[in-house]
Amino acid sequence: MRRFRAFFVRLLGPITGRGREADFNAELESHLQLQIDDNLRAGMTPADARRHAILSSGGIETAREAQRDRRGLPLLDVLGRDVRFAMRQLRRAPGFTVAAVFVLALGIGASLTILAFVDAALLRPLPYPDASRLVDVTEGVADIPRANLSYADYLDWKRMNTSFEAFDAYGSSGYMWVRPSGTQFLGGSRVTAGFFRTLGVLPFLGRDFQPEDARPGAAAVVILSHTTWQRHFGGRTDAIGEVVTLSGTPRQIVGVLPARFEFAPAGQVDVWAPIATLSNCEQRRSCHNLYGVARLKPGVTVAQARTEITGVAATLAVQYPDSNRGQSGVVAPLAEVIVGNVRSTLFVLFGGVVLLLFIACLNVANLLLVRTDAREREFAVRRALGASRARLTSQFIVEALVLVVMAVTIGGVAAAVLVPALVRLIPEDAIARMPYLLSLSINLRLVGATVVIAGLSAIALAAAPVLRTARAAGAGGALPEGTRGSSGRTWRRLGSRLVIAELVIAVVLLVGAGLLGRSAYRLMHAELAFEPDQLATIRVIGFGSSYTDVAKRRALDRDVQDAVARIPGVTSVGTTSVLPVSFNGNTTWIRVAGQPFHGEHNEVNQREVSASYFDTLGVRQVQGRRFTGADDETHPAVAIINEALARKYFAGQDPIGQTIGDTDLSKDSLTEVVGVVADLREGGLDQDVWPAIYFPTAQQPNSGFSVVVRTAVPASSILPAVDAAIRAIGPTIGTLTPATMADRIDRSPAAYLHRSTAWLVATFAAVAWVLGIVGLYGVLAYLVSQRRREIGVRLALGAERRTVSALVVREAALMAAVGIAAGMAVAVAVATMMRAMLFNTAPWDGPTLAAAAAILAASTLAASYLPARRAASVDPIEALRAE
Repeated sequence: MRRFRAFFVRLLGPITGRGREADFNAELESHLQLQIDDNLRAGMTPADARRHAILSSGGIETAREAQRDRRGLPLLDVLGRDVRFAMRQLRRAPGFTVAAVFVLALGIGASLTILAFVDAALLRPLPYPDASRLVDVTEGVADIPRANLSYADYLDWKRMNTSFEAFDAYGSSGYMWVRPSGTQFLGGSRVTAGFFRTLGVLPFLGRDFQPEDARPGAAAVVILSHTTWQRHFGGRTDAIGEVVTLSGTPRQIVGVLPARFEFAPAGQVDVWAPIATLSNCEQRRSCHNLYGVARLKPGVTVAQARTEITGVAATLAVQYPDSNRGQSGVVAPLAEVIVGNVRSTLFVLFGGVVLLLFIACLNVANLLLVRTDAREREFAVRRALGASRARLTSQFIVEALVLVVMAVTIGGVAAAVLVPALVRLIPEDAIARMPYLLSLSINLRLVGATVVIAGLSAIALAAAPVLRTARAAGAGGALPEGTRGSSGRTWRRLGSRLVIAELVIAVVLLVGAGLLGRSAYRLMHAELAFEPDQLATIRVIGFGSSYTDVAKRRALDRDVQDAVARIPGVTSVGTTSVLPVSFNGNTTWIRVAGQPFHGEHNEVNQREVSASYFDTLGVRQVQGRRFTGADDETHPAVAIINEALARKYFAGQDPIGQTIGDTDLSKDSLTEVVGVVADLREGGLDQDVWPAIYFPTAQQPNSGFSVVVRTAVPASSILPAVDAAIRAIGPTIGTLTPATMADRIDRSPAAYLHRSTAWLVATFAAVAWVLGIVGLYGVLAYLVSQRRREIGVRLALGAERRTVSALVVREAALMAAVGIAAGMAVAVAVATMMRAMLFNTAPWDGPTLAAAAAILAASTLAASYLPARRAASVDPIEALRAE
């Protein structure tokens, strides 16, 4: 065995350096022996001869160290020794190591989690070739910055612009697919023929739409999403060419989109169809139901395109004043439109985690200061033995790096687990608007960000002990500076400042969480003008050629209400074209007969509702009457308006009996106002209440409408029966999105964004608050231990114990007062910058600021209790004897 070992040593010696080490040792021993022989011949004893030989050579170990430095890479050797030393130091203090790594991992893990969302939403380019040239093109009016585009305007914009290489339009749609297993709704979108080529997307199977597919009378075709192809056609390649009947129209499948294709503005789309036969809306320039997407020509900027489209819109406004007056063109990068309101939310969350990481670093820096103070005598000895300030600084940096690497490892694993978990918590309909979140992954940007976070964290951690030892060395002592009193004073200044910084951050996060929470509460309790509890909702679509007839549409509405009303537990049923708390849209232009008119567009929400709709919701009648069964096609046209419309267009007048019509007051549009209802919230929770006009369904029936059901039992329990009763009416009737009204409101985009932001920031604030109070407690506890002798002297000289306790409490109160005062100023400034995210809540909201201050003040007293009690219980004799 020894022979094999010797063989491998000789073989690997040149590689590992062990052979060179042995040769040098042999040479050093030979030189040493020659010196010993000379000393023996000079008459020295063997012991003295060897001692003098070693001394004259400068020391054996010194010579070996110098040789190692010359033959290798000194920096790597020193780094390796520093890392091993740091690991030994951390193993000797497991409590400190666990606490420091846990706090850092918490901050780093949270930072990486939010950063992954920021990367996916804001930094990652759209999944289209040369995506920076893609822009969103829409019309804009005073009340709707991004309004729909009319088909006629789209054609003119496409013909008259010189900025776009390609320009196409798309609009939402939906199709009922009758299958042997039942009728199924498929989300759809109608697009112009070049839509996918403008995006730069090629089908996975089959072909793209061609210009001939969009010609009137052309054979109806459809392209499937990859998910629909897999789910409903089993991923069969021979699905290309099959004919499916969608909403009564046979359509041939000509293509399948790639698996990773996404287009968030269109929402959840199962099938795509070309715009061929124009709808009634698309045949009128005044009707808007599309959005545009364009690819800029090389060298053309968004600003240039916006200027040109604005000019084109102005030209059309002059050419078509009745339909285009007051309309402008809006051009924005497609990426900005896709991200939408999520951008500001992510910025707030990212700011929160940055503050959380900062407070974690401050907390660990405080722990390192305590450790540095406890090791001051060690550092004094090292300085006395010749260690330079740079050498000690490098050791602090290496120790900080070791802590950060451990924390990054744990935090990275936590982030990898947390990110998909958070994505799963996002409602399915919200994910349809944010599909980029489904492709979250670790990439070079996140790796680079992790390296930057680790480096900055290490610098922040090393800064405090480096400044501490530099100040101690500058005080003019080596060993004397290791005494307890001087180091305590130095640490007291640095440690107190770090705690104040922690408290400032904690105040900022607490105030931010309070404001966002208060905003979310007010949003969820916004005035709706109806009671959402015990309300069930479902969407009904009648499809096929039979519902082109007005009488059939009117009968469908009546049959649905009758069928649902017979279900046990149902107390009332109503229908509406658009459910409340949905969106401000589906508008119409009105003109009041007898009032001055100059061609302006008075845009208001338009809804068609059944006679029992307002009773079912419980909307208060302000003036006049409700709709009745007599308000049908055989009687004069009537309408009900909301209070907002009455205030805006009938100020100082009685609206009952007034006549409203279109901009031309055409005979068929004239309708009499018979009632005024309370301001039913038609738009989202965070949107203003718009003027609205309601027409009776019996006079303006639709083949697609929503049903609202008031129940005497839990609304969720009755939804299956409602769905079954409606489907039983006939095979050409489909249903979708059954849900309670309370669930719809709770899952709405505004509610989800406000609620999730408030919860996440509140979590950051809670962690920051705990870390700040723990840091304060650590400072006070260490100050008591450092001032133990002083306290003993005070007590020995007759000081009362409550006076000693007051010293500690005063120290805590001073730090808390400075931290809270500075934090309030910073918090109000930060909240002012994010006031757009606050709903009916001012950035300087008094109760929120007072609550945050009270929490910090009470926590300060709690944190100072134990240190104050420990100070008061010091035994003077024991304290003085210990010194």
